[in-house]
Amino acid sequence: MNRTKRLWQTGVLALSLLATGVMAAVSAEEAAKLGTSLTPIGGEMAGNAAGTIPAWTGGLPVNAGAVDGKGFLADPFAGEKPLFTITAQNVDQYQANLTPGQLAMFKRYPESYRIPVFTTHRSVTQPANVLAATKHNATNTKLVEGGNGLENFQTANPFPIPKDGMEVIWNHITRYRGGTLSRQITQATPQANGSYSMVYFQEEFAFNDALKDFDKSKESNVLFYFKQQVTAPSRLAGNVLLVHETLNQVKEPRLAWLYNSGQRRVRRAPQVAYDGPGTASDGLRTTDNFDMFNGSPDRYEWKLNGKKEIYIPYNSYGLDSPSLKYDQIIKAGHINQDLTRYELHRVWHVTATLKSGERHIYAKRDFFIDEDTWQAAEVDHYDGRGNLWRVAEAHAQYYYNKQVPWYTLEALYDLQSGRYLALGMKNEEDHAYNFDYSASQSDFTPAALRQSGVR
Repeated sequence: MNRTKRLWQTGVLALSLLATGVMAAVSAEEAAKLGTSLTPIGGEMAGNAAGTIPAWTGGLPVNAGAVDGKGFLADPFAGEKPLFTITAQNVDQYQANLTPGQLAMFKRYPESYRIPVFTTHRSVTQPANVLAATKHNATNTKLVEGGNGLENFQTANPFPIPKDGMEVIWNHITRYRGGTLSRQITQATPQANGSYSMVYFQEEFAFNDALKDFDKSKESNVLFYFKQQVTAPSRLAGNVLLVHETLNQVKEPRLAWLYNSGQRRVRRAPQVAYDGPGTASDGLRTTDNFDMFNGSPDRYEWKLNGKKEIYIPYNSYGLDSPSLKYDQIIKAGHINQDLTRYELHRVWHVTATLKSGERHIYAKRDFFIDEDTWQAAEVDHYDGRGNLWRVAEAHAQYYYNKQVPWYTLEALYDLQSGRYLALGMKNEEDHAYNFDYSASQSDFTPAALRQSGVR
């Protein structure tokens, strides 16, 4: 009996230690790599063996270029020319550094789709307080509720030294995007022949710790607040979406409200999640396609496949130029690839497979996430029959004056219909991003939503 009891106690202890190991953050010894062999947020400090990816040396300085009166940034690499351009005619020699989605785009649009490849610049760093929070997170942040929430998390980058795919996707979900942001952006959903109309948005975004009056004791599970108002066309103008994004959306689902300008009323919007339709997207994106992926990861199994070297859109200052018109960007089949810039970067490759019994229009998704920002750069979406359906490309730029990485444009290409969605353009708008937006918690209430929607 005593021997049986000892064996039982030993087994319980072993299982307990195993569970602790699964849920625990990394050791202090591993965390010491941050800032030495790893960048402060977890990328490899060294360049690659071929010399085509340089070592990280601290990113661009805050004065890397001029900022015009509207807030648009000068291109620090404006004088560079492509090293080479990948086309359908030479794609075979570069396919080892391309995603299945990119290869499918060459096949779908052999005459027009191209990838101009430039010299790689590891241009991104983040503010000192974010780097300090990342260091804290490395040894303290843990996954809870089956991986669907975070514990002991600060600011951004919860798992700078990730051990599995769930931790990598949480790095994307919670990555640093500044404290607050106000922006005017546009969205186009071109037909197969290239014809399109624009939808215009005014958006406000605020992480909880950047709010003037945030009460963490009352809203401990809120990650950020988001408000999106449609300003044009007139048939949609005045409609407003409000989201309280939670860290653990299984325990406490995302809170969302819609103000309908026609009815002049606010109502709860539980459909603003997972594969619910994206705002004014003409059926071309789901709610969780926004920001390449957002929301709860609970419907998928997340597998970490390791790292790869991929040509991804990067330092897309040229595509953001205020001298461009939207007609110069939006073309039939895909955006004008002559305006794009791709560089070779290391990415984390994560596969999300729909869990048995769960529902989503995407049965599988392949993510390619930049090591220097934790932003998803490319995402391939597969339907229930296993066919590659939609290809997402995020054209990223680094707002060096504010030390914030973000997207210039998100493109989501539907390989079956020949249509696509382009989101985030602001070239013709009066203002670029405003990272000095002053926000309070009272700005993100249903009552404030009703006020902002009045036309």
